[in-house]
Amino acid sequence: MCLESNLASSYTGVRTVVLGASGFIGRWVARTLCKSGAHVFLFVLDRAIAEPVFSEYSIAGQVIEIDLLQSNKVCQALQNIMPSIVFNLAGYGVNPIERNELIAYQVNADLVREICHWIAEFKDKKWSGQHLVHVGSALEYGNIHNNLAEDSEPNPTTLYGNSKLAGTKNVARYCPELGIRGLTARLFSVYGPGELPKRLLPSLLETASTEQPLPLTVGRQKRDFTYVEDIAEGLLRLGLSTALPGEIVNLATGVLTSVRDFIETAAKILHIPQEALLFGAIPTREGEMHHLPVNIQRLKSLLSWNPATNVPDGIRKTQEWMMIQGRGND
Repeated sequence: MCLESNLASSYTGVRTVVLGASGFIGRWVARTLCKSGAHVFLFVLDRAIAEPVFSEYSIAGQVIEIDLLQSNKVCQALQNIMPSIVFNLAGYGVNPIERNELIAYQVNADLVREICHWIAEFKDKKWSGQHLVHVGSALEYGNIHNNLAEDSEPNPTTLYGNSKLAGTKNVARYCPELGIRGLTARLFSVYGPGELPKRLLPSLLETASTEQPLPLTVGRQKRDFTYVEDIAEGLLRLGLSTALPGEIVNLATGVLTSVRDFIETAAKILHIPQEALLFGAIPTREGEMHHLPVNIQRLKSLLSWNPATNVPDGIRKTQEWMMIQGRGND
């Protein structure tokens, strides 16, 4: 990805914190910031696990090993660094094994409130962009069956969706109340290099390599598949935007693709035998969202930009990355 020169130069030398920096999306945000010349501080739980990721993704920031459950230590670290902007990619509950309700609310909601209070006390008054870009989730909407405009009334049905919504509400409350610039970017079906192994595209890449049968749902559910590098660029753009304090912005393509169409497109690109795709072998996940195309008018209005990578190109880019890293299909 080649960033526009004015976007890249806007972050040159800027002290920037990325929470959850070694995660799937966090690593791409950190990589993009590093390419932009930002002074990046990478908050991670385990340095030994994170450093190979940073090496693979050419991320050269300063690593801060810290437990996000200890919010007082997080805020002390932020005070020591005095960043101009914080990108919060931390989250608990994306991984199916993460099901502790107390931890979910501590990470996804309480930490966000504490960060807002820290920023209010120590914000960089010379910085003209956002002080906080908080990453939310489509699961905050739940099953509301409409076009998912940001002012829709949410109806989350999962622990992750409910706890992330609580974090978004904290941004919406405390940014205006404390006089800081911060927003929530709601993400949808993000895919690309670095996803957890059992997710859709990694599973297809593995099937392309092994040709072992892959149990699938019927695949009628539709999703807004957004390529991860576009997400990283969008988050950086939102960090420079004039979004109102506490505003919510859908960061997506605005185009729905059925899961089956995504799979069949990937199968053609990755040369997966049709007989390896066992459609209907597993039931559709309970609570699967069904909605109209995601409303991205607010994103377009703020940025005059929206994610442009289509599904075939995103799959090809992922395949190319995996081949370069020596983990692609034959």
